[in-house]
Amino acid sequence: MADWTKLTQAVGDLEEDDVLDILNEFMATNPSEEEAQEVVAACQAGMGIVGDLFEEGEYFVGDLIFAGELLTDAINVVKPALGGDTAGNVGTILLGTVHGDLHDIGKNIFRSMSEAAGFEVVDLGIDVAVDTFVEKAKEIKPDIIGMSGVLTLAIDSMKETAEAIKGAGVEAKMIIGGNPVTQEAMEYVGSDAFTTNAAEGVKICQGWAE
Repeated sequence: MADWTKLTQAVGDLEEDDVLDILNEFMATNPSEEEAQEVVAACQAGMGIVGDLFEEGEYFVGDLIFAGELLTDAINVVKPALGGDTAGNVGTILLGTVHGDLHDIGKNIFRSMSEAAGFEVVDLGIDVAVDTFVEKAKEIKPDIIGMSGVLTLAIDSMKETAEAIKGAGVEAKMIIGGNPVTQEAMEYVGSDAFTTNAAEGVKICQGWAE
């Protein structure tokens, strides 16, 4: 396993040129899918640094947004090695940050990685009303519904959304993601899985799609 500390630190420092240089050099080596996943994990670890610095007041919202864009760019560079381009459409995921929550970095990471894994992702954005989720779910009949949230209140929004979707007769696997989600939250919401890690979330979805 290669040492990607430098890459993690470059993401954490928001050094865009360094990140892209490292990734382009990496792609020139014709890496395996497993190696590409290691690199994505290293980038995500860098996002952890960004999150910590934001909480400490060193970074601001603009830095978070930039970090999310940087990560999306990074994943796009590595995408060809992740096997997504040859996988075809393995399923449809309906995704959104639940109402009352405006955070989207985790959701966007999950979307990029899901697309890299061959899923078609319909992203409803942030602060998504229950009715919006239900109507779109009825329209596209997704295989999987992903609900994201960072605030503690998001758990109640997830529960409300999940119950409304099920009440509308939509049958889809549900996964919830974000900082406050736990096994207990999953049981409370009534979802099929939970994750605090985008890469793990994609693996769960891949398992369902097989």
